[in-house]
Formats: sequence, structure tokens, C-alpha cells
Amino acid sequence: MCAQGFLKLVLLLAASLLTLLPASLQTFSLALRSGSRSVSSCRLSRAESERRCHVPGGKLCSGRGHCDCGVCICQVTEPGKYYGPLCECHEWVCETYDGETCAGHGKCDCGKCKCDEGWYGDACQYPTTCNLSRKKSNEMCKNSQDIICSNAGICQCGRCKCENSDGNGLIYGKFCECDDRECIDDETGEICTGHGKCYCGNCYCEAGWHGDKCEFQCDITPWEIKKRCTSPDGKICSNRGTCICGECTCHDMDPTGDWGDIHGDTCECDERNCKAVYDRYSDDFCSGHGQCNCGRCDCKKGWTGKKCEHPRSCPLSAADSSKKCQGSSNLPCSGRGNCECGQCTCFPPGDNRVHGKTCECDDRQCEDMDGNVCGGHGLCSCGRCVCEDGWFGQLCQHPRKCNMTEDESKSFCESANGILCSGKGSCHCGKCICSSQEWYISGEFCECDDRDCDKHDGLICTGNGVCSCGNCECWEGWNGNACEIWLGTEYP
Repeated sequence: MCAQGFLKLVLLLAASLLTLLPASLQTFSLALRSGSRSVSSCRLSRAESERRCHVPGGKLCSGRGHCDCGVCICQVTEPGKYYGPLCECHEWVCETYDGETCAGHGKCDCGKCKCDEGWYGDACQYPTTCNLSRKKSNEMCKNSQDIICSNAGICQCGRCKCENSDGNGLIYGKFCECDDRECIDDETGEICTGHGKCYCGNCYCEAGWHGDKCEFQCDITPWEIKKRCTSPDGKICSNRGTCICGECTCHDMDPTGDWGDIHGDTCECDERNCKAVYDRYSDDFCSGHGQCNCGRCDCKKGWTGKKCEHPRSCPLSAADSSKKCQGSSNLPCSGRGNCECGQCTCFPPGDNRVHGKTCECDDRQCEDMDGNVCGGHGLCSCGRCVCEDGWFGQLCQHPRKCNMTEDESKSFCESANGILCSGKGSCHCGKCICSSQEWYISGEFCECDDRDCDKHDGLICTGNGVCSCGNCECWEGWNGNACEIWLGTEYP
């Protein structure tokens, strides 16, 4: 046989072997495991199969799947995706910081953050090189009460490192504000006594259990509990309370401790519906001209309207009167006064800072929290500051001249994630000036959204306070989540 013929024969044999190889491998695989439907078809013993699926010192397939002939088949039992040879990896397990997985500076790899260059930490939250001054760093670590890391951690380059010396991770949060040790029951030593879940130091109990640490069991069935707490509109406690063992505890009780504005077996009655915005400080319901019954006004003779605000003797209809008082505002008298027969009486009485035909001017808006009008650098005109030369800003708080270099200025305007003014404003002389197109953006680094503040009758903080980073800061004499409750004695 010539050399050329021999070479062809070798090539034919090689091709035949390559054709048979996949089939041989498939036959071998089927010999071990012919399918997931029948365990008996597996050539491995049960013990050997489970040994291959067992996590050392742990559960079979990490407790997240079942073992099929030595191979883990992962199952989805909660949000996210399980993967890995022993279902040991979970895409949602990685640490987060300020709402971002791996702080946006790394990738999640089987439950652990792999940090980008220049970052480190469990959540890749710490920069390897810190360019912040100690003062600036501490400012960025202060919580809403101006306490550095809530006294539960140390400040590291503008980011809080929480004290978890025992490694249990029970203290956490951007400012170490969450302490899940508060959920541990003294007697059992378990979190929420094993009958609930702890979120930021508060226990949320399973059905049939209640108490600060879910330590008490109800003596009625969960079905009966739900039935007793369901309001006529089909909501649990009318979405205004908490259901505990079949009884509703209503929210927004009067802060003085008196009988609350929200009441009823299922919190179905809200007496605040009988009050106008302007008379939150008084005890008068239905404008003083009617009786409030479960949030609805029954008017006295001679008066009409949703809150008995309209005299029947008025030649205008209730709708025309309200329209005349409304002007260009969304509410009659801009939500700051009493409309009677098309005429506004501004409130609070005796406070000349609220004025105008439709009470449209609120000069309180020109004051900062210390009561300074336009920062001492301007005049207030109908709730807006007119600044002196050399000053600008909503409260004339920014000087036009600046003694800082551009780099120095920018170093004071960077938020914790390294973005200038959170990407929602511009930097001037070390201070962030938030975008005027988005009125609701505020905060030292433009990080706050004032739309998060509580409203009442459509007004943020009921017009009786200012929104500070999602929380209402009420003016003197006012209280409540939306500054809707008057606690003072009387107005001058």
C-alpha cells in the first residue's frame, strides 16, 4: 500500500471515532442518570449521590434544591436566582450600600462583592484613597439628628463603618441607624421569638402573633383576625391602623394623648375630614356650624357645604363662592384661610405674614428654621425673597463672590457616592444649588425629594412647616406628621 493510501485510511478511522465519541459519552451519562424522573435508574447509591450534593457541614444542595443522581437541581423559593454546583450562590445575597449592590463599585460573585480597583469593603463602599477632610467626612456621616454614625459606628471617609465586633451584622444602615439587637427576646434569645422578622430594629410578626417581639399568641384563628379587622371598604383597619388579634389600633392619634382624630372599630372614621386646613389649631369641626359624625359634617340650619363653610344667605352658590376664593390656587384661600361667601379670611388670625386676596402670600416661606428673613440679605415679597446685590438663592443664602478655587469648591459638593450634588444641581463656593426646574429637590447635596413629605388636603406639611429631606419640620405650635395639629394655646 502506498503512503498516500495509508494516510487516507488513517483519516477515515479518525473521522469514525469522532462520530462515535458523543454517542459514547451520552451512553455513559445515561448509564449514571437516565433522567430526573426515576431515582432507580441512577447507578450511584443514594448515600454516594447525597454525598456529592452535600455542602460540607451544611444542608443538601444548600437547602435550595434537590439532589438528582449526585447533581443539584436548584429551585427558586424566593426572589432572585440560585446557581452554583451546590446551589450555594444567590444573586441577591451580596452586600448593599445606600440601596446599591456592592455600592455600584463592584460585581456580585456568589454572594461576595468583587470590588473595582480603588474600592474595598464588604459592599465595596470604602475608597482606598480618601480625599476628604476630617470635617467634611464627619459631615457626610451624620444622621438626621446630626449624630455621627448614630453613635454605633465610626466614620471612614464619609461612610459609616458599623460596630459589629461579634460578626453578627445586626447593626447596619447607611448611618448605622438600624440595630436588630432590639428584636432579640430576653428570655429565648431569638430574634422576634422565632415568630416574625426583624427590619431595622422592629419586629413584624407572623399571623397569629403580636407584641414588641412577637411574644404573644392570639387565641383566635388568622381568618377570624382578618375578618374582625376588615373595614366596610374591604381594607384592613381602613389602611389607617394596625390589626392586633382582631382589634384595630388606629394611627395618627392626637399627640397630646387625647382621643384621636381617627377612630372606629376598623378605623373607618377620620374626624380630620370635618376640619378645614386653616382651623387645624382649633377644636371647631365643620367650621363651627355643624356636627361631625364619623368624618362627615351634619350642618346646622342656615349652613351648607362639605364642611358647613357656606352660609345659605349668601347670593353665591357654594361652588361659585369656592371658585372666587380659589383664584389661581388649587385650594380655596390657598389652603391658608376661611372662605365665606367668596371672601377669604387668612389664618392664623393675627399673623400678618399670611396675606393677599386669596391668602396667596405666605411670608413664612422667606424664613429659615432659625427665623431669619431672607438670610438677612434681602426683602420678602409675597413669600419670595428679593436679594440685595452680591447675594442670590431662594433665601439669599449664597454670596456671588467666592474665595475658593474650583477644585476646593467641588470637594465640598461631592455626595457619599462621589457625584457632584447628586447629579441634581450645580456647585457654587462649596455649596450645592439644586435644580430650579425640579422644585422638590433639596438637601445639602440635593439628595432629598420633598415629595416624600406628608401632605394634608393636598398641601405639603399642611402649609404649617417646611419639608426637610422627606420629613416635615413644623413651625412653632404645630405638630403631626404633616404639621396638621395645633398644640399651642392661642394665637395673638
